[in-house]
Amino acid sequence: MPSKKALHNPKTTEYEFLGPIGAFLMITVLPSLVYLLHLGCQPEGCPSPALVNQLLNPRKLALFFSTENILSLFDLQASIAYIGYLSYLILAWYLIPGRWVEGTQLRDGRKLKYKENGFRSMMLTLSIIGCIVLFKGYKPLLFIYDHFIGLMTCSVIVSFSVAIYVYLASFQEGKLLALGGNSGNIIYDFMIGRELNPRIGSFDIKYFIELRPGITEWTIINIAMAVKQYHDLGYITIGMILVIIFQGWYCIDSVYNEPAVLTTMDITTDGFGWMLSFGNITWLGFLYPLQARYLALRPNHLSWLEIAIIVSLQTIGYTIFRGANNEKNAFRNNPKDPKLKDLKYITTESGSKLIVSSWWGKARHINYLGDWIMSWAWCLPCGFNDIFPYFYVVYFAVLLIHRELRDEEKCKKKYKKDWDRYCEIVKYRIIPGIY
Repeated sequence: MPSKKALHNPKTTEYEFLGPIGAFLMITVLPSLVYLLHLGCQPEGCPSPALVNQLLNPRKLALFFSTENILSLFDLQASIAYIGYLSYLILAWYLIPGRWVEGTQLRDGRKLKYKENGFRSMMLTLSIIGCIVLFKGYKPLLFIYDHFIGLMTCSVIVSFSVAIYVYLASFQEGKLLALGGNSGNIIYDFMIGRELNPRIGSFDIKYFIELRPGITEWTIINIAMAVKQYHDLGYITIGMILVIIFQGWYCIDSVYNEPAVLTTMDITTDGFGWMLSFGNITWLGFLYPLQARYLALRPNHLSWLEIAIIVSLQTIGYTIFRGANNEKNAFRNNPKDPKLKDLKYITTESGSKLIVSSWWGKARHINYLGDWIMSWAWCLPCGFNDIFPYFYVVYFAVLLIHRELRDEEKCKKKYKKDWDRYCEIVKYRIIPGIY
């Protein structure tokens, strides 16, 4: 008879992301890509002519990866600042009051509690930045632009360190492992995440990193890039203002709706490993501000028509994204709410209810469509002179389609015949009438 441990932590028999080879490529290629996109974006172009020349010349390419060049990525001042920033966020989590909310039920029957104070933490951070500008002027924020690569390098080191820690800690007795992260292959399990909910006391590492370091970094870096543009030009362009407002709103919206993350695949299903550690600390925190950094280097001036189109895209995208997510969260928390009485749904054999009307009757992942439309509104202010700012639109489309395929597979296994019935009613995956 299988042991209790084996029942709770079965062996992973199926790989994702092309298995160990894909995991190795992600761990090695993605950090390099972040550096490439930032080091290759210069006032002369994005990519800069110098970078293109270097990449096309094997001899110069070897110099690009020389020990001297790699060591130049490290910055002691930036490292001290970044560690101080993380320490501040952790201290804020402990000290700022917040409501404790329950997560979904785990396989072993437990429901973990999570402290919800991300919005207050963000407001405190923005207040501190406001006080710095008010009493010291804007120039202290230029530190972020001047030491950007060093800050990013420290974030990479931190993300790897956290991933190593949680991987080693997952071998302690009594840990609940992710169903997809217990293959026995070191590289794959390290990348995908072995333990489901790594914690130090009541401090949930995955939940904290999901919404704190990266989201806050993104917001602060965007502000710093606007300050850099003001320092160089004497004013801030409309394009930069739009990027700051749109992305800032998205970040604040994320932490304001913090409890909603507890029902996402990242929290309920995926283990916490390198993918989520690097993805939230470095990829989100330093790659997502790419448009603001581009506009600090290469300002672009918009016509009124372009502004109207961009604002319309953001409005449409956000309406779909937030409307769909709010509807699902409200239904999940209280399906008997009188406000939801017109929603149609089917009930599965497991007792779950799947919405088949309103937003969720149009496509099974309609919120992804809203998210992607917003990504265009964030990139278009950069104009069409360079391709680097549009990396986000392409990457995000791939990410959302891959996530949708993972969701579909998970739901097919969970709901079986009921999922087929659901798909017959809601025929489209993301884009109504197309996909």
